Amino acid sequence: MVDVKTDLCVIGAGSGGLSVAAGAVQMGARVVLLEGHKMGGDCLNHGCVPSKALIAAARHAHAMQSGRPFGISPARPDVDYAAVKDHVAEVIAQIAPHDSVERFEGLGVRVIPEYGHFISADVVQAGNMQIRARRFVIATGSSPLVPSLPGLGDVPYETNETIFDLREQPGHLLVIGGGPIGMEMAQAHRRLGSRVTVIEGMKALGRDDPELAAIVLERMRGEGISIEEGITAVRVRGKAGRIEIKAKDGRVLRGTHLLIATGRRPNVERLNLGAAGIRHDRDGIAVRADLRTSNRRVYAIGDVTRGLRFTHVAGYHAGVVIRSALFGLPAKAKTGHIPWVTYTDPELAQVGLTEEQARTVHGARLEILRFGYDGNDRAIAERRAEGLIKVMVVKGRPVGVSIVGAQAGETIGLWAMAIANRLKMGAVAATVMPYPTLGEISKRAAGAYFSPRLFDNIWVKRFVGFVQRRLP
Repeated sequence: MVDVKTDLCVIGAGSGGLSVAAGAVQMGARVVLLEGHKMGGDCLNHGCVPSKALIAAARHAHAMQSGRPFGISPARPDVDYAAVKDHVAEVIAQIAPHDSVERFEGLGVRVIPEYGHFISADVVQAGNMQIRARRFVIATGSSPLVPSLPGLGDVPYETNETIFDLREQPGHLLVIGGGPIGMEMAQAHRRLGSRVTVIEGMKALGRDDPELAAIVLERMRGEGISIEEGITAVRVRGKAGRIEIKAKDGRVLRGTHLLIATGRRPNVERLNLGAAGIRHDRDGIAVRADLRTSNRRVYAIGDVTRGLRFTHVAGYHAGVVIRSALFGLPAKAKTGHIPWVTYTDPELAQVGLTEEQARTVHGARLEILRFGYDGNDRAIAERRAEGLIKVMVVKGRPVGVSIVGAQAGETIGLWAMAIANRLKMGAVAATVMPYPTLGEISKRAAGAYFSPRLFDNIWVKRFVGFVQRRLP
């Protein structure tokens, strides 16, 4: 057994782990990074990157069929599904060097290509090495949650970890799960030419503002996607190319391929957390506000914790850990300023509180501002006027923003900054946006906060009249 001593040992080379390792080593710490699978983790290999590459291909296919409003005759795209997957693989390959062993070793990180597990409170074993570190960071991420559905083990099915390697285009894709992953993959496959049925036990896109989610669902249904809500699957049967899902109400839904998109589970099985005295449960590792676990030497970040499971959250957590573990500074992770986006068309974005949450928390103090995409010149010019921004305001500050529409994921960034820095609505209203851009939607929404205070205020009108009468 080889003994290794270091300042920081990072377990897991996904987005969060790589951010911690790169930041710490460049600030002078000795860093060991453990990864028994692929560098880049789920985001690069099975999640954000391949899904957005597939969505981009689907958008091009859809554009060929939706040009009539612009005076362009629709044309049925000739989709080479295998070539689309080649495109996805090429995108991953282009980004992979940034997350590679070679790059991190070049930065000075010692990369050990093994899974790590605790053998005591301050020692992790990886292969034939025992790593003793001043601090440990668990960044092992999450994996697809596969439900214990009778018959599922006897039929072929896909998850986000396998569907991007599928070379045969599904004739009819059945999707169990109406969350972001399920809905993004449903629309992408429909636009690439597959029939698609989504089965959701509750409400599709149920975490988001229902008014805004309804706009997305209407578009998807209009594109030919069957979205079955409130349907509980009780059994799966069949074989490759002929899969059946039996619902609790007796219906049978049939397709050629099955995608399971029912959520995520934290990757804790290999870690032997009990040996280190680290508390955890099925939802993940318990952490304090500073992201320390019940073992003060050990931090946990990203999907393996009980919080929000997004790549950018893992990156944010990395910054919190670096401030705490390297500089000994007080640092706490918060969630109120964290945005998230579902990359359907139209996109669905959220930061802070939804309308329902804001009403519960703030009651009568809450003001809700709305502005439609149909009032934005750029959206009209591009015939993308379907959409809405909704801003929740308390005492002049935004506490939540919901957006559905073109480039909602880009537009939400301004509001994430505003909420993170406790800016008032005046800061957004005073920002000059270039014309014509979709960014003006945010400015117009902020302006809606001041309009009644200025234009419907009798005292303002009297003051202006007074000034006008006295001007030379």
